[in-house]
Amino acid sequence: MTPAELAPAFFLSVVVILAVCRLVSRLLRPLGQPPVVGEMLAGVVLGPSVLGALLPGVEAGLFPGELRPVLYVVGQIGLVAFMFHVGWDFRVDRLRGVARPVGLISAAGVLVPVLLGAALVVVAGERGGVLAEGVPLVVSALFTGVALAVTAFPMLARIISERGLTGSRFGSIALGAGAVDDAVAWVLLAAVFSIAAGSAGLVSIAVAGAFGLLAAMAVCLRLHGRTALLADRTAPENLLPVLVGALFLAAWYTDVVGLYAVFGAFSLGVVFPRSERLDHTVAALRPVGAVFLPLFFTYSGLNTDFALLGDGSVLLFTAGCVVVAVAGKFGACWLAARAAGEPNGVALRVGALMNARGLMQLIALNLGLAAGIVTQAMFSALVVVALVTTVMAPPLLAFLDRRERAPQRAVRDAVGA
Repeated sequence: MTPAELAPAFFLSVVVILAVCRLVSRLLRPLGQPPVVGEMLAGVVLGPSVLGALLPGVEAGLFPGELRPVLYVVGQIGLVAFMFHVGWDFRVDRLRGVARPVGLISAAGVLVPVLLGAALVVVAGERGGVLAEGVPLVVSALFTGVALAVTAFPMLARIISERGLTGSRFGSIALGAGAVDDAVAWVLLAAVFSIAAGSAGLVSIAVAGAFGLLAAMAVCLRLHGRTALLADRTAPENLLPVLVGALFLAAWYTDVVGLYAVFGAFSLGVVFPRSERLDHTVAALRPVGAVFLPLFFTYSGLNTDFALLGDGSVLLFTAGCVVVAVAGKFGACWLAARAAGEPNGVALRVGALMNARGLMQLIALNLGLAAGIVTQAMFSALVVVALVTTVMAPPLLAFLDRRERAPQRAVRDAVGA
């Protein structure tokens, strides 16, 4: 397709994507699912698993092969805009007093899933029918383990915000542990790619890049006052291009050092100065994430084919991944929170939030697929893990809330009688 032919195809695809995402999100709202869950499922619906199976000609017409890279790139714009706002809404001061449980929970939330996921691949081996030819077993095992160790930090932040849990102890612990988990997971992912390439260069660059990112964040924090003052003297129409330029520069930096664009966007949001004029500029950027993020989910959905799960060995591997994912994340984080002295109610809620993979696992899977480490079968199996663990978080939190309120209602009823 020529660029002139791609443009109308792109416009039509965006209209369809937004409409389906809105429809699925509305259908899931009575079940307590946040909009991002609906967008994830809508991406699968528009791919070969649903639309491609029912109307293959329609799917091919809406999403031709030449259009898919465009969806990926524009989806990245929505992704970094969304993660910038997650960082903007994140408050570091809320982590004070929870450093010890955050450290224990994040350590358990990375180490246990990596070990269990790697062990599952080693045990399943060639019998699972999901390993890529020519890829060393250790690379497939480590990649799967790291993918299962990822926490859906953006999803976690959105659930906490939408449920009004931002100031709660378990919300602060989960936010801190989720941020640490994902940062460590991306460094580990760079290490896996280094092993696959037979060079230590990638992980070295990622570690050095992480220190560089921390240094840049420290400088930004020291310049808060001057930056806010300069923004007040700048014409409002010039602030948005400057913000977008800074955001894309941060995304570019973390992308090229192997930490992925979302961490640059999130980090910039955390340290971005605040003033009345800058707040208005940041608010003007928010719709970009809302409009273009669904394109990333659709791109992932186009690479997901649940028909591959019809093979008995692949289905068994998928079930094993789900069990290992829940045990390694929910179970390990719950135990770590209890070991840190947290009440059982707090520990259970932290485990439920940390267990969600969502968006971040989809990012890791797309990178693995592009690198040839992940097969279509493994991609689909791990998408199931992302969906199951993310969908189960909101109802599990609601169940824990109801269980906690039941004795209180019983006491009130007894007093009233």
